[in-house]
Amino acid sequence: MTEKAVETLTEAEARVELARLAKALAAANTAYHTLDAPEISDAEYDALKRRNLAIEARFPWLKRADSPSDQVGAAVAEGFGKVTHRVRMLSLENAFAAEDVAEFVDRVRKFLGLAEDAVVRFTAEPKIDGLSLSLRYEQGVLIQAATRGDGEVGEDVTQNARTIADIPQRLTGAPDVLEVRGEVYMSHADFAALNDRQAAAGEKTFANPRNAAAGSLRQLDARITASRPLRFFAYAWGELSEPLAATQFEAIARLAALGFPTNPLTTLCDGPEALLAEYRRIEALRATLGYDIDGVVYKVNDLALQARLGFRSSTPRWAIAHKFPAELAWTELLGIDIQVGRTGALSPVARLKPVTVGGVVVSNATLHNEDYIAGRDSRGEPIRGGKDIRVGDWVQVYRAGDVIPKVADVDLSRRKDGAQPFVFPKFCPECGSPAHREDGDSVRRCTGGLICPAQAVERLKHFVSRGAFDIEGLGAKQIELFYRDPILPVKTPADIFTLAARDAANPLQKLKNREGFGEVSVAKLFAAIEARRTIPLDRLIYALGIRHIGETSSSLLARHYGTWEAFITAIDRARDQTGPEWEELIAIDGIGVVSARALVDALRPENAERAEIDRLVGFLTVLPVAAAASDSPVAGKTVVFTGTLEKMTRAEAKARAEALGAKVAGSVSARTDLVVAGPGAGSKAKDAERLGVAIIDEDAWLRLIGG
Repeated sequence: MTEKAVETLTEAEARVELARLAKALAAANTAYHTLDAPEISDAEYDALKRRNLAIEARFPWLKRADSPSDQVGAAVAEGFGKVTHRVRMLSLENAFAAEDVAEFVDRVRKFLGLAEDAVVRFTAEPKIDGLSLSLRYEQGVLIQAATRGDGEVGEDVTQNARTIADIPQRLTGAPDVLEVRGEVYMSHADFAALNDRQAAAGEKTFANPRNAAAGSLRQLDARITASRPLRFFAYAWGELSEPLAATQFEAIARLAALGFPTNPLTTLCDGPEALLAEYRRIEALRATLGYDIDGVVYKVNDLALQARLGFRSSTPRWAIAHKFPAELAWTELLGIDIQVGRTGALSPVARLKPVTVGGVVVSNATLHNEDYIAGRDSRGEPIRGGKDIRVGDWVQVYRAGDVIPKVADVDLSRRKDGAQPFVFPKFCPECGSPAHREDGDSVRRCTGGLICPAQAVERLKHFVSRGAFDIEGLGAKQIELFYRDPILPVKTPADIFTLAARDAANPLQKLKNREGFGEVSVAKLFAAIEARRTIPLDRLIYALGIRHIGETSSSLLARHYGTWEAFITAIDRARDQTGPEWEELIAIDGIGVVSARALVDALRPENAERAEIDRLVGFLTVLPVAAAASDSPVAGKTVVFTGTLEKMTRAEAKARAEALGAKVAGSVSARTDLVVAGPGAGSKAKDAERLGVAIIDEDAWLRLIGG
């Protein structure tokens, strides 16, 4: 499912999205830092974190206490002693484009109060893809080594670090207290040799050098670490009893003089153009280095300026990591499968010869739709130079923040003789119903509706999903089992709420006696179903799985109509797409004509689908939307904002109005109570005058709602 652009999110959507991102990023941090078994690529992780930051920037009041933007790494694993870092080990802000780098340099200049053309020197060095390590020396002796952990507390891996040949045990001429920081990594050659030895011994092989390095350093038995070919680059420091030097570049040279390996590609640059030139140089060398890097790190060279710039909550202001683009890989296309979704969409999926892309083994990729396979976009214009995609082709695959990888290109020079163009099905592969493609729609859809088993199963999965009824113990796997069950089938949502009664009436084949179920699990399942007989209106609307009606639209509809009875009565009266009820429906800000049509078409009284919905509601108690405080002057009023608001964004105004119990509409009708008009108000203000609707300016609105 395509994510909504951040600038289009409502406050309610943003709150839900931040919760989702916090959970996803926490799981990714644990998998990467604690378990050494990353489940998503770096590019996907970066995309999630960028989205979280963008939403927080737009809705700063929604920032969570457990915000991923304030977190570094993950909690330490059990089995290791804990080390509290004297100086926090922070992560770096990421840049992905030249514009990001120029903006970083401008921010540094502005923060320091320098002129736009003032020269600020930076260091540039490869960003090693390994595991961060802190080494503490006192009186020249290594006394402690710790992983980054969550930035505040790391794992004590002192004995393991002592086995790494690159790490000096004693120093001469070092400050009395010196905490050296760097990256533990494994070279490509050493990684290949290690995997060969693991395979020969019948032991688990590693997915990539980073996993191998992290897993080797974080062994409870230091003898295992000693047997692994680990290396170390020093690039920073923590606590010091005296400064190493006056600049970043000189401090790295000092570390090298003390005996630490430092990256020979570290160089000095003046301004963004030089930084980008160095980025391109290192990127060109990437494949020849013999170890993994995933970008270039830029740091302000003058340490006094670093001190002035200081830190944000989790990143320094004086450094940034310019990440490389998502990795690409070529592999063979073994087949094209057609999957049918809950709205009938026929989605082509590429079955690939497994290939590693960005540290993740990929065997499937999306092909979007039939136009994409044919080598054209939705307007009929050629893409990929007009090259179509055929089974047996060698295709280029990439992952760039998407859950499902994508096919980017085709190598025609490797196309097999006799390869045939792919013929997209005109009939549903699941039920045989015609698959039509509406004008203006890039997707072909099955017309089978409820008779299509694929649609039915996917709708049931959606019905019990987290944002809908969220029935514990009834997930996707259980839905598939119940749908095909000959004794207790669940073909429609209403069947879920008859499951316990049907089981009670079936003495011969009780659910508790079947494989995968027991008395306790069945009791819990029935209790969870019973608890969901009472459901909020917005969740019920969303659970119906109507095309174009997502969580946000469901929330808007529930807030506008208040009760199921009012909602379904209004939809019935709007079914001819004329009259005041229709005008009221399409005037709800955020609904629109397309969503409204999908809604009235799906809920037509003559439809078999509507009969099933009515049957379902008969088993439920649908909670109305809580009324706003009675003392709110705009509670229950329909408000339209038009023109430019100067003291708040349109999103802020809408969110405040809805919080006070108002209904925000996108157009003016006879049911509108108030129009708030800013400079540039056009047709909506004229419509209000024509209909006699009250019009006030932004200042009057603020006075009305109390500031």
